[in-house]
Formats: sequence, C-alpha cells, structure tokens
Amino acid sequence: MDVARIVKSTQEQGLAAWVDYLNQMRLNELLAKLAAQDINLEQALAELQKMKLNIAELIASNRGGAKGIHGYIAEPAEAGIENARNLVRGLPAACKWINDNGPIDLMRDGVPVQQKFVRAFFSLGKNGGVLEHFEDYPFFVKQGGKYQIPKDFYDVVMELWEMPQDVAGKLVKNSPDGARGLTYENWQKIHDFFESSGIHPDDLEPSVLNYDDVQKGTIDRTIQREEASIKETDQRRRDAAYEDSKPTLKQGAQAAAVSAAAEGGMAFCLGVAKKRKQGKHLAEFSAEDWKEVGIDTARGTVQGGIRGGTIYAMTNFTATPAAVANALVTASFGVAAQAYQLRQGNITQEDFIVNSEVLCLDVSVSAVASLLGQTLIPVPVLGAVIGNVAGMFLYQIAKENLSAREQTLISNYQESFESLNRVLEQRYQKLIAQLKKELARYASMLELAFDPDVNIAFGGSIALADYVGVSQEKVLRDKHDIDKYFMN
Repeated sequence: MDVARIVKSTQEQGLAAWVDYLNQMRLNELLAKLAAQDINLEQALAELQKMKLNIAELIASNRGGAKGIHGYIAEPAEAGIENARNLVRGLPAACKWINDNGPIDLMRDGVPVQQKFVRAFFSLGKNGGVLEHFEDYPFFVKQGGKYQIPKDFYDVVMELWEMPQDVAGKLVKNSPDGARGLTYENWQKIHDFFESSGIHPDDLEPSVLNYDDVQKGTIDRTIQREEASIKETDQRRRDAAYEDSKPTLKQGAQAAAVSAAAEGGMAFCLGVAKKRKQGKHLAEFSAEDWKEVGIDTARGTVQGGIRGGTIYAMTNFTATPAAVANALVTASFGVAAQAYQLRQGNITQEDFIVNSEVLCLDVSVSAVASLLGQTLIPVPVLGAVIGNVAGMFLYQIAKENLSAREQTLISNYQESFESLNRVLEQRYQKLIAQLKKELARYASMLELAFDPDVNIAFGGSIALADYVGVSQEKVLRDKHDIDKYFMN
C-alpha cells in the first residue's frame, strides 16, 4: 500500500479544506453583519417613529404657541435623529429628551445640553437665547453643560469667530454671504459676545438640524428626509459588509504561502523518509542525496503555492468545492508530468492514457472522500482530513485486491452509467426546449394583456387568464359579464 501517497493526499485535501474554511469564515462574518444590521435598522426606524409621536403630541397641544413651538419640536427631533443615526450604525442611543421645562433639555452620555432655537442673533442673545439661560443658570457651563444652537447658525458663528478682522472688513452686506449673516457687523457682535459674556465657543455645539428644519410646517419633510437618510446609511453599511466579505489578493497570497510551506515541508519529510527506507541514516546522506531532497522540496513548494492560489481562486470565483478544486490541481500536475514523460520518450501513448486515467481516478476518490468526510463530520478541516484518509485507504485496498472480474463489473457499471447520462441529457434538452417554448408563449400573452390598446389588452387578458388556469366562471369575457359583475 502506498502510504506516502495517502499522506500526501491527506495533506493536500487538508489545505483545500483550510482554504474552504477561510472562505466560510468570511461568509459567516457577512451573514452575522447583515443580521446585526437588520436589528440596527429596525431600532433606528423605531426611534424615529417614537420621535414622530412625541412631535405630533407637541403640535396637537400647541406647546409654546405659534412663535415658540418650533423650539419644543427641536428637542425630541434632536434626540430622535441623533439616536437613530447612532442605532443604524450599531452604536447605543446616547441622547435622552428630558422634557421637564428645566435648565436641561437633553442628556447625552452624561453631558447636559440646553437647546436654543431663536432666530435673533444666531440664538446667542438674551431674548430666549443662550445668554439669558447662562445668566439664569451660571452653574450650567461649570458642570460641563453644552449650549446647542441650529447647525446653520453655528456654522456662521464659528466662521465669523475664526475670521481675521481684515477679511471680515471686506464682507459685503448685500451678497449671498451677507444673506447668511456673514457681515462685518455680526463679526463685531460675535467677538464682543465671546469676549465679554463669559461663554466660550467650546461651550456651544451644533444641532443636527437647521433652524428651518424644525418649524411646524417643515418638520414632516425633515422627518421624511431623515428616514431616507437612515435607509441610505443602512444600505451603505450592507454594501460595505459585502465588499469586506469579498476575496482579497492578500488572503489569496496568504493561502498560497501557507500551501507552499506545507507542501514543501511535506515533500522534504517524504524525501528524507524515502532515503531512510533505503537504509541510510541522516549522517550518511551524501551531497547528492540532499540535492535530491532539496529538488523535491523546491518542487513541492512551487506546486503548493500554485495549489493554494488556484484553490482560493476557484472556490471564490467559480462554483467549485475546495476538495474538487484540489483534485483538479493535483490531476493537472500529474497529467502534465505524464505529458513530459511522453515527450521524453520514457512512456508510450498507451501508458500516458492509462496513467492519466488512474491518476484522475485517484484524485476523484480523494475529492469524494473528503466531501463525504466533511459532510459526516462537520468540523472545519478535520472532517475532510478524516474522510480523505478513510477513503484513500479503502480505495488503495480495493485497487490492490479487486479481481479481474470485479474490475470488469466496475467497468460495465461505468459504461451503463455513461449511457444513462446520455439518456438523461437528451431528456433534459427536450425539457429545456419545451420550457423555452412555453415561456415564449407566456411572454407573448403577457404582452397582449398589457397592450396600450384597451381592446387588444382585454382579449389578451382573457387569454392569459385561461392560460394560467383561472376558473372559467371568474373570467369576464364580454360586456354582459362585465355588467353582471359590477351591477350585482
């Protein structure tokens, strides 16, 4: 029995199973990410739904009146949108709406937030703005509190605060920038505010929303826009998860490197074992012996690299199981070696054919045994290795001990199997032709049923209903049937 062949076959199938395991790990990770993203999206949309109910209650009660209701709308809108944006990315909902008319409107990760959505002076002044709250509650900032103003106001305030005076002096009032509030007058006011009020720019933060987004007449559009944005974020995360799950050149190179090292190492061990079987001790190996072992090792390393890269490519870019991919690589190497022997005149054409057939049978047995082993023992790599060992031992025993009569029976079985395959192929082609014919007929009737001409469409829809098996009494075939259906 060729134990060395069994060992080498097991090593090869083990590597193939390992590559398959790498692929399965990526797939499992993708499925886990998609399942988690399902939960993320569900929670984010539920947060937006809760926000909508809170806003609807505020509007129904007209809290704050016509001039102040937008300020109350901004609070649950901020909390709901912040939380939804976090949840869809798998982060915790960190923002809480306090809703008690106290000095704190929101809490975010333990940081108190006071919102100010006042049009006058970018929400910074005394009339319901930041400065009024600061004077009423001087402890707020000292305790780490943040003042939140509309995002569009915050952007203008920060731009003016960071703008040099000579640049600010060139601002034109009657310009698009001036319409946004970028004027020299506002530059002076903002610098005076931060230099004299006791409030620092770091005490401010932008809302996720602009001033106009939270008005009574615009909040519905804002919510719809945010829902669409949440779904876009969800899709981007799913797309990113899919991209991350794709095979990579780096992982393919890793598979090739590991396979090269393993096969090269196995070739070295088998080469040394072969010499030892000849009765030589390691100390007795000649330079020629080590040269032969080195050549075998180098050949095994190259073949291993090709094997690993090819199996990785075939299992990821074609519908080929790892065991079968490995068998194809092994068969390719073997047939190429036989072709070389034929070209050198070392074997005849008949020898080439017979040897190639036996080689392909060997690797086929190895592949089938590995697939069965992985199925019966669903432990990554281990099942394929055990299956290959058992299958190859059984095959070697059978190959060495089958009688001529048994081999003839197997040959006859193979011929009958091929004959059956031919019959099945003919039936398959007939069924495919019939299916194409029926699909063409169905498409034709479907086209008539939806024809722009109502008369053609009417007749076509009747034919389509009959074709798909609608009961005769349920099909309206003429004006009498139509009148009877709608009048009764």
